[in-house]
Amino acid sequence: MEGFRGDKVILIVALLLMLTSVISVFSSTPLLALEKGIDRISIMTSQLKVVGIGVVVILLLYIFGRSRAYRLVGRFGFILSLAMLVILVGNLNLGIVQAGEINGARRIIKVFGKQLHVYEFVKVFMVLYLAWALDAYKRGELSLTRFLAGRFPKMAWIDTPIWQKVVYIYAPVLLTLILVMTGSNSSALFLGLVLVLIIIIGGVRFKDLLAFGLVAVVGIGIVVVGHKTGLLKNNRLDTAISRITNDDSETMDILLNARPGSSEYEAARDELRQPVGALLAIQEGGLLGKGIGNSTQKYAVPVIFGDYMFSFLVEETGILGAVLLILLYFSLLARGTTVAKDCDDYFDKIVVAGLTILVTGQAFMHMMVNVHFPLVPQTGQTLPLVSHGTTSFLVFSAVFGILLSISRETYLKMKRREANAISIIEHQDEIQTRLDDLDMLDSREENEDPNDYGA
Repeated sequence: MEGFRGDKVILIVALLLMLTSVISVFSSTPLLALEKGIDRISIMTSQLKVVGIGVVVILLLYIFGRSRAYRLVGRFGFILSLAMLVILVGNLNLGIVQAGEINGARRIIKVFGKQLHVYEFVKVFMVLYLAWALDAYKRGELSLTRFLAGRFPKMAWIDTPIWQKVVYIYAPVLLTLILVMTGSNSSALFLGLVLVLIIIIGGVRFKDLLAFGLVAVVGIGIVVVGHKTGLLKNNRLDTAISRITNDDSETMDILLNARPGSSEYEAARDELRQPVGALLAIQEGGLLGKGIGNSTQKYAVPVIFGDYMFSFLVEETGILGAVLLILLYFSLLARGTTVAKDCDDYFDKIVVAGLTILVTGQAFMHMMVNVHFPLVPQTGQTLPLVSHGTTSFLVFSAVFGILLSISRETYLKMKRREANAISIIEHQDEIQTRLDDLDMLDSREENEDPNDYGA
């Protein structure tokens, strides 16, 4: 660790989350093992392999990752996101690349038979893209609008500041969110919040952002009206509305007060299943928890190892374990903020701030879903670097690798500036000798008798 030049706190947070993942995935997957016809040792072994690959990804990016490479990825981040989303939404089969479904929703594409969760990649690509777009706008390097204005004189208006932001920032964000919404309303909601925060951090004027918000609200209103009038058929929209507006307090009361095993209890549990199972896990966990391996809700909540990992951890480790986990994510937020402040490159600042918000924001949204927080859709967001899932785990490993590589570059730049500042004083010894001579002169004058000088 002495020779590690990245942010040590961010590294330690990543390693502790990975350790938590190995233990919790092993303990929380009896239903998954039953479904796949394997034992939990095999699942833990698989998770250990994923964690090992994640560590390698972090180290490779830390050692070889450079800001200019992230800038290049960011430049094409929207195009990459758009390509993946078009394949997904269009249910395209391009041979080696095919769209796929999970639980009746199109969220994955298959590349050479391997499943990739599209939204996990889109989140990172769009954060990098916004960082590039905001930096390019600030530098005045937006070539597309300049080319269109020069090529078509009647389109000179497109190279004005407001239209540059529309073309490079607002339109890509809105189009991405609309495409994501077709498969996952929760991912669209979360990604929208993250991207808006990045735009605010990037210094976009409030009135411009307000106009963007009004356009988004009008667009959502049109979609909802179309849905209500029957002009727009979208099962995902039905699901989103029901999850946000459904009041299930009465069913919760039945579940919490009925005798376990009774018909009322079973009917209520079947109706609510995952959200209430998560609440039961949290309630039964108490202050200190049941102990590692002693969860009972892992036999009732089908995907507790993914979308409801926080509730599982509370059941086994109690509120104390939950507080420690929350402190890890808050530590990441604090250190990410510090690294962003230290960066002297605007692009690096936005990347670090955006990726830090992405990780911590998804963690806290996951927790809010688990505790049934009001107006938060009861749908899945994994717990970063903890929940079971290969794509999500490796993507967030890459995020930590990017954070560590930028913090390393920032550290080395600061060291170089310090060295250059010291080298400016070329005659340090000579200056110190003269200062000592002045001190001796002052001391001699204080000890002399004024009468020696006469009248």
